[in-house]
Amino acid sequence: MNPTNVAQRLERLPPSRLHYKLLFIHGFGWLFDAMDVGIITFVLAALAKDWGLPTDQIGLIGSAGLAGMFVGAVISGLVADYWGRKTVFQVTLLAFSISTLLCAMAWNVTSMVVFRFVVGVGLGGELPVVSSLLSEFVPGKQRGRFIVLLESFWAFGWLIAAIVAFLLIPTHGWRIAFVIGSIPAFYIWIIRRTLPESPRWYESKGRFAEAEEVVRALESESERQTGLSLPPIEVIIEASIPTNNRFAVTELWSQNYRQRTIMLCVLWFGLVFGYYGIFVWLPTLLVKAGYSLVNSFLYVVIITIAQIPGYFSAAYLIERVGRKPVIVMYLLLSAFTAFLFGRASTTAAILTWASLMAFSNLGAWGAVYAYTPELFPTRARTTGTGLVMAIGRIGGVLAPIIVGVLLPMLGRSGVLTMNAALLGVAAASVAFLGIETQGRTLEEISR
Repeated sequence: MNPTNVAQRLERLPPSRLHYKLLFIHGFGWLFDAMDVGIITFVLAALAKDWGLPTDQIGLIGSAGLAGMFVGAVISGLVADYWGRKTVFQVTLLAFSISTLLCAMAWNVTSMVVFRFVVGVGLGGELPVVSSLLSEFVPGKQRGRFIVLLESFWAFGWLIAAIVAFLLIPTHGWRIAFVIGSIPAFYIWIIRRTLPESPRWYESKGRFAEAEEVVRALESESERQTGLSLPPIEVIIEASIPTNNRFAVTELWSQNYRQRTIMLCVLWFGLVFGYYGIFVWLPTLLVKAGYSLVNSFLYVVIITIAQIPGYFSAAYLIERVGRKPVIVMYLLLSAFTAFLFGRASTTAAILTWASLMAFSNLGAWGAVYAYTPELFPTRARTTGTGLVMAIGRIGGVLAPIIVGVLLPMLGRSGVLTMNAALLGVAAASVAFLGIETQGRTLEEISR
């Protein structure tokens, strides 16, 4: 096989059931991640009452998983660029499923912190790999929309977690939620049987025979599903095979990629801090506002449902107006509505502004996940994606702790204003330092 034609052959595949099959395989892994993050959010409110925890210890448990996500994102990104995306996808999914079950057996704060850290390693390791892997299958003209749709599975995972919390935690306790959260371990067998390795990754490693096998299978399935013969390859696209022996991490800070890396680090830090500084505390904030545990869980279900149209609207716009405008617009709307949510006093106002905040915040997440892997070359894609996500996880580690310390002093309005400001900084980094990638192939962007 000619080592320069993997990208051309993948780019000419028309959108079909094949791509949606890949979307759903990756998407359910994403859904399971969201279930786990959502479950701990609701468990924290129940733990606070069950174990009589002060806000600083609640924040410590919330941050433990995010500290693990930092470690997981760094390690898995490096490993996936060397050992393959599919392998790391399976290993990280198994790691967080088993450790989630261990959380159901936690007996004190220390044990919960340890188990949540291990959960975070698996979660943080899976996310950059999954987004990079799917982006390497989908043609450039559809890639942004597909990655935002991938991220939309997060909303459904959170919704499942919210429903589980609402129906089961008040009557059966918080441990049952962790037991349910360990079910994704069985999904590994579906991944092993149905998901191919990235042919772009095979090509970047010089494994052309394996790349040829995967591409031919994809071409054959595409022709069978569409009933159309594929057009000939006419456009020559630069190969993604390595052109030097530099380590991937070093390349991220080279002249070609330095500005992109800095921009993404600022974006991810502000986005993750703003998200976890709000959503990890959301049920607890509602309880502290005077609502019962049951009512606070019900309101979070309503707020979570608002995430779904946020994703779908971003998926619609991202291939029409571009990545940068969508990310900036949704981040600024998220910052504005978070500020108003902090000052809302009635139930109607709280639900309105919190729902709009969820709509815009998760729409921004979808666009950022589409944007990030596009900015790095194949040989360093999961390394780069993992690195900037890891920087974001630092914000995620700090957010629950800082909110836990500041909440008694500043109240809901103060901590939400702080998170809104960081979301605004994230928007500014994209507006001034970002490049537009709409409609371009991964190879064109990485030149």
